[in-house]
Amino acid sequence: MAKELDKVRNIGVMAHIDAGKTTVSERILYFAGRTYKMGEVHYGTAVMDYLPEEQERGITITSAATRLEWNGYTVNLIDTPGHVDFTIEVERSLRVLDGAIAVFCGVGGVEAQTETVWRQADRYRVPRLCFINKLDRVGADFQMVVDEISSRLHAGVMLVQFPMGQAEKFVGQIDLVRMKAYFYDNADVGTTLRIADIPAEYNDEAQIGRHDLIEKAAEFDDALMEKYLHDRPVEPAELIAALRKATLTVRAFPLLCGSALRHIGIHPLLDAVIDYLPSPADIPPVQGHLDLRGDKIVTRRSDPQEPFSALVFKIISDQHGDLNFIRLYSGRLESGTRVLNSTQDRKENISRLWEMHAKQRLPCQEAQAGDIVAVIGLKHSITGDTLCDTRHPIILERLDFPEPVISMSIEPQTNADKQKLGEALATLRREDPSFSFSYDSETGQTVISGMGELHLEILKNKLTRDMGLAVRVGRPKVAYKETIRSAAQAEGRFIKQTGGHGQYGVAVLRVEPFQPADDAQSPIDFEDDTKGGSVPKEYIRAVEEGVRSAATAGPLAGYPMLNIRAILIDGKHHPVDSSELAFQQAGALAFTEAVRKASPVFLEPMMRLSVTTPEEYLGAVTGDLNSRRVQITHMEQRSKYRIVEALAPLAEMFGYTTQLRSLTQGRATSTMEPHSYATAPASATEMILKYA
Repeated sequence: MAKELDKVRNIGVMAHIDAGKTTVSERILYFAGRTYKMGEVHYGTAVMDYLPEEQERGITITSAATRLEWNGYTVNLIDTPGHVDFTIEVERSLRVLDGAIAVFCGVGGVEAQTETVWRQADRYRVPRLCFINKLDRVGADFQMVVDEISSRLHAGVMLVQFPMGQAEKFVGQIDLVRMKAYFYDNADVGTTLRIADIPAEYNDEAQIGRHDLIEKAAEFDDALMEKYLHDRPVEPAELIAALRKATLTVRAFPLLCGSALRHIGIHPLLDAVIDYLPSPADIPPVQGHLDLRGDKIVTRRSDPQEPFSALVFKIISDQHGDLNFIRLYSGRLESGTRVLNSTQDRKENISRLWEMHAKQRLPCQEAQAGDIVAVIGLKHSITGDTLCDTRHPIILERLDFPEPVISMSIEPQTNADKQKLGEALATLRREDPSFSFSYDSETGQTVISGMGELHLEILKNKLTRDMGLAVRVGRPKVAYKETIRSAAQAEGRFIKQTGGHGQYGVAVLRVEPFQPADDAQSPIDFEDDTKGGSVPKEYIRAVEEGVRSAATAGPLAGYPMLNIRAILIDGKHHPVDSSELAFQQAGALAFTEAVRKASPVFLEPMMRLSVTTPEEYLGAVTGDLNSRRVQITHMEQRSKYRIVEALAPLAEMFGYTTQLRSLTQGRATSTMEPHSYATAPASATEMILKYA
């Protein structure tokens, strides 16, 4: 069985928007024989972009999975979106993948969203190949992109190829591992790879490149280091083995190049997936906990003989019920199996298993460790839940979901559709954990929240087009937060004396500004600094629960609170009347009063903005940015274009894409992604309070 696992690769394709991910995926499917007609993004015929919205807009919105065969190996491939509004699709895909292909545009280089997906892959320690695409385009600069990957991503790239020519002169690559030249001859459909000797004009560069490659790879392989030090010849198989070791450390990244649109470089890229990216057998045993308390750590090896464990990482709802995508980490799974959802401690039934090819489903009877399949029959499982053997529980690490930064009101056009809207929103929430909705009892409005304007627009279109609901939507609003600027102290008293058993809890809290060390740390920090048992230990947790509950609505306009440390310094209890409820209420009252005294302020979401504009429009672009309270942090020249990096308040950026097109005759492009929260200035505070 271990040998079979060695023949499996679970990989994803990730990149900045428009770097060519889906085109790379389409070419991989074609040359691997998985499809017989080459799909094109610009014609709306890409297999992996199968949603109507994707075909109309020419972008990937949801990750799509497929399976293909290459030289006796099975490759499970996931194509992920590049637009930051759909970053949850990248996050949950990387969580379950063993390796990835990072695609870079040969003209654009390392762009804003490239850095984001690279950080996501770092978080899950996913080994990667780098593929510099679009080298046939005017302005392509291979060395510039290599330098940017090294400097901006701090990545140890190892060139296993370099291009023969660039732009209109780009004809193929030099392979530094096998020391051959790859040319691509036109065929009836696609191209045919022709392997030849290295042309004389590239020979010196190839010799230097191979020497550098062996030197870098030798750091990860003692046998290769021995040969390198004694200047002995190195066989391709030895170099491949050393490069594979280096890649699996997630400290080195083999780099290839090509043009997916012209089919150049796809064969070698598929070979590199097999040669360098890990199989499930190469991945360390997955760790989890025995229960939600997380006291005892348990592990599962990637072995069909181990007890079954899997993670639900994606859900698609349709008329026949939810389709749950799962990654099996250990054991086997058959149709008709009863499993345990250990996260929710509920039993579930797996009625059917499917192998996915984008939107097509192929039935399968069994899956085993290392497989990615879709299942039907789960009633209660959601994204991030663990499924496991009923006799051998394990809870795997859950996914982190980004906080929504934008919201808008939504209501059905008829009263008859009210219940349908609630059910439809619940369905969308199951499918997309970065989306949320709530009902405002004061205004009677339903508010939906997401990652950006495009995200909310796509969700609205799903409601109207896919689910047949007629809805009205309000203008998008920013998801503000609240915090404090100074320290303050307050006492919360919850005392109710009745004829019988009463309630008695007194808590004294000090609040102060606080900055979490990292994303994993809670934005509301709680500490116990009581002395002499003034608050019994069994009630301290209740005070903390009260604090966290109160922090969901700040004193200024009811927005959630961030970056506050609450310290319990004193309290009083009653031997008979004290209870957890009393101290929970006392904690909430003390926290609310303390933050009111601590100079509360609004925090507004700041976006990391990147604008690429022709030189002649730079003045108009920067002038417009300055009028929007945007802080320009960096500017650089790239060919005839200027790249402007900035921090922009989201509240000022609605409709910016349209305005940018107008200012530059449609020649400039921009991308935005959430960066941080910053204190809102006085002018913005007035507007927030006016419309709150």
